[in-house]
Amino acid sequence: TPPNNEGGMSQQGATLQGYNNELVKCLEDLCFKRDELQKHILEEEEEKQRVQNDIRILTERLTQINESLARRIATRNDYDKVIAETETAYRKILQSSQSLLHVLKKEASDLKGRTGQTVWPEGGGQSGDHMSTYEESVAAGKRMHS
Repeated sequence: TPPNNEGGMSQQGATLQGYNNELVKCLEDLCFKRDELQKHILEEEEEKQRVQNDIRILTERLTQINESLARRIATRNDYDKVIAETETAYRKILQSSQSLLHVLKKEASDLKGRTGQTVWPEGGGQSGDHMSTYEESVAAGKRMHS
């Protein structure tokens, strides 16, 4: 007669059932952890898309600002050039005016010396008909340059 192994078989079955239950629990834990990880992956991918979109928008804005700055700087440089040219021309006008005044005073002094009359009164104004016309001033300026 074969030996009675029913006790041993039921013990082995119980052990196998314990292993099976533990294996199922480990698989469930791994699946849970995988699902949690997948949720985090999806969240980060969404955030990545938002950040990339923000970068695209900011890059476009930066390009617009750089273009605007370039235009404004060019315009400012044009202003600087016009201001410098105007200041130079104005200085030349002042120098010419000073030279003209000097010539007129000298001519007036020469005329006074010849006639004994005051042609250019004190205070810088003009008197009578002497040296009062634009043409005479131009003529004096021409004499200065010749």
